[in-house]
Amino acid sequence: MADLQPISVALEALLSDVRALEPESVSLEAAAGRVLAEAVTAQLDVPPFDNSAMDGYVLRASDAGKWLPISQRIAAGSPAVPLVEGSCARIFTGGEIPPGADCVVMQERVTQEGDRALIPDALPVGDNVRRQGRDVSRGELLLSAGECLEAAALGHLAGQGITQVSVRRQPRVALLSTGDEIIDPGTPLKPGQLYNSNRPMLKRLLENYGAEVVQLVSVPDDYAQTAMLLTQAASVADVVVSTGGVSVGEEDHVKAALASLGQLDMWKLAIRPGKPLALGRLPREDGSEARFVGLPGNPVSGFVGAWLFLRPLMGALLGCPALNALPALTATANFTTQTGPRQHYMRVALRFSEEGIIAEAFEDQNSGVLSSCISADALAVIDPHQQVEKGALVRCLWLQR
Repeated sequence: MADLQPISVALEALLSDVRALEPESVSLEAAAGRVLAEAVTAQLDVPPFDNSAMDGYVLRASDAGKWLPISQRIAAGSPAVPLVEGSCARIFTGGEIPPGADCVVMQERVTQEGDRALIPDALPVGDNVRRQGRDVSRGELLLSAGECLEAAALGHLAGQGITQVSVRRQPRVALLSTGDEIIDPGTPLKPGQLYNSNRPMLKRLLENYGAEVVQLVSVPDDYAQTAMLLTQAASVADVVVSTGGVSVGEEDHVKAALASLGQLDMWKLAIRPGKPLALGRLPREDGSEARFVGLPGNPVSGFVGAWLFLRPLMGALLGCPALNALPALTATANFTTQTGPRQHYMRVALRFSEEGIIAEAFEDQNSGVLSSCISADALAVIDPHQQVEKGALVRCLWLQR
């Protein structure tokens, strides 16, 4: 096992010299899930004027405890005129606070008779008033570069009247499935064949990480075909991902083709699952390079490898710090295990209780048992040569985006 490399060395090799992709402008409607390429500064105060936080009556706090004439009615979206001295105004949620008024009392506390209202006593100045700029002030940083545009961020941009945003181009990924025994669903299985579970799983994970999967290719167990298809994939993609073909079998041609065509940066890691993992680069005709990640063919190894390697690689290409590393938390193990010379990434479900976070490991941790990944919330990281007993504290990597 002396030639096995730790994950830290692999990540360093994978991310070496990676630069964020160029920006492009897209409409706000098309920006969901994209990553901001440039910081956005607020051009407007939010809210743009003092307004009422509820339906009620707006007045001067000094006039509280009196019967006051109702001098105007202020609906949301309608301009307010200055408040007549010694009066109140009927106001609705979002309505503009008129000049001269300084508080709002909710309608349930007011007695109205005709065109006058009895206001309760002791109202504080500013009560139920949403001040101009309370959320955002003009000139403030609205969103930082590298922010992923999910629901709240999109709303924040729309609140500024923004219709176009500068985002990073999505990394283009070619996804190659190797092996004569791997066939697509919908085709009857012959003896010795397996359906391709890696392809839809990895495609979905890559899309969740912000990538655009531009090519899906089946690669036969043939060196010449493997080399040709790797070259074609590199010509259209920023990243080429393969499953299978990186071990030491006679029909595993990917590693050899990669070393022949381009550069093999790393092979064989001291992790479980996922020991046979190839990292490298493939040249293009214009002199640039496509990154290459060769995942093992076992589906759990592919699943774990995607979270550990493809996610931070997409983060680097998108300039998105949130994707650089999985969130880590400490949990109490409700399982026992013992590791050998490799670091083990165990699929666990997390249970949140009054006593803290409990990690429940799936009983069968074999790299072919994909069902364990469906309900997995995290990967419990167990260092080499460790004995873990129930009640021990373990570090878990939370599987988020």
